Amino acid sequence: MQLWQRNLYTLWVAELVAIAGFTVVVPFLPYYVQALGVTELEQVEFWSGLLFASHAVAMAIFSPIWGSIADRYGRKLMVERAMFGGAVVMGAMGFVQNVQQLVVLRALQGCLTGTVAAATTLVASSVPRQRSGYALGLLQMAIYSGASAGPLLGGLVADHFGYRAAFVVTGTLLFLAGVTVTIFVREEFKPPHRESLPAADSKSATPRGDFWLGVKAVFHSRELLVVLGVELMMRWGARVMGPVLPLFVQTLAPDEARIASLVGLITGLGAATSAIGAVLLGRASDRFGYRTVLFTCALGAAVIYVPQFFVTTPVQLLILQALTGAAMGGGLAAIGALLSNLSPEGHQGAVYGLDWSAVSAANGLGPMTGATVAVGLGLREAFLFAAGFYGLAALMVMGAVSNRRPEQARLP
Repeated sequence: MQLWQRNLYTLWVAELVAIAGFTVVVPFLPYYVQALGVTELEQVEFWSGLLFASHAVAMAIFSPIWGSIADRYGRKLMVERAMFGGAVVMGAMGFVQNVQQLVVLRALQGCLTGTVAAATTLVASSVPRQRSGYALGLLQMAIYSGASAGPLLGGLVADHFGYRAAFVVTGTLLFLAGVTVTIFVREEFKPPHRESLPAADSKSATPRGDFWLGVKAVFHSRELLVVLGVELMMRWGARVMGPVLPLFVQTLAPDEARIASLVGLITGLGAATSAIGAVLLGRASDRFGYRTVLFTCALGAAVIYVPQFFVTTPVQLLILQALTGAAMGGGLAAIGALLSNLSPEGHQGAVYGLDWSAVSAANGLGPMTGATVAVGLGLREAFLFAAGFYGLAALMVMGAVSNRRPEQARLP
């Protein structure tokens, strides 16, 4: 087994455990807000949106910085930082006394974590480019598999032991994931040398200079910018439902005694189908081209979100969310492969850091958009807004992304 394969499979396990840990608590954050003393529905929606937004804004700021540090000092170190930092912060959330303390810790989580960006950078920088669709699709499968298991576990823990216990479970899982990476991942990282850089760039060979060189590389590629924009739109559409979905499920099954478990089941199944879509369509994108897969997934998600406006039972929502998840997983695998092949050598960390800034921006804007729509128009209308974002992403792909394959997609 080659080193890149060993690292990929180890990171697959570590990310599955880490994401399961993070998603143990995410589906019932609105309920935790209520448990902390916020009872009015509009206030619950506001604080739920702020919890998602504070985390996302902090991560948007810090992701490119961590990415540039990864390019200079190593990618494995950044994976460890994200997992161990997350273990401490997430565990502490189980002991907060009010919603304001929870918001502060969510912001600190955004500053310190980012396991997906860190692991993706490590995989993208070590995997042969012609295998990037397969490798990053497999990594997305781990992410979504963890996101599938986490809500189910979180619902069971919350229903039987309380919301606070779920945060302790999260911290434990993240710690175990960090230990796995520390022991089993081996990185052959060679830091850049000043003398190997062009004269114009050698003066910038500092952590701050590395950051700006990475940003410059991204902004010199129109196609790379468009791909980042497509991911922003798709993630925005998905995150619109973050604070809305648990409250919408409450309206469909108001008498459910195990409402947290029901939300966990819907969220978890969507993540499971995303995992399947990521690995199957990620492999397909290596063969048929990234644009074909990305456009099909973005358009498919837009179409599937529309009938969710009309659902009347949890089962209907469960089926449609599962189909949406498959489209989202395949689309993100194609985006990951495109970014891998378009990234200039030595700047993968900066590129994926900026990519995660776009993701974090969507993670912040999406929940606030969803909360605003829910308060102003109603919970159901959020599904139509999500469909609109996916439709816009499909138009961007159709108009500005070429149907590259691995051997074609690379910056000069």
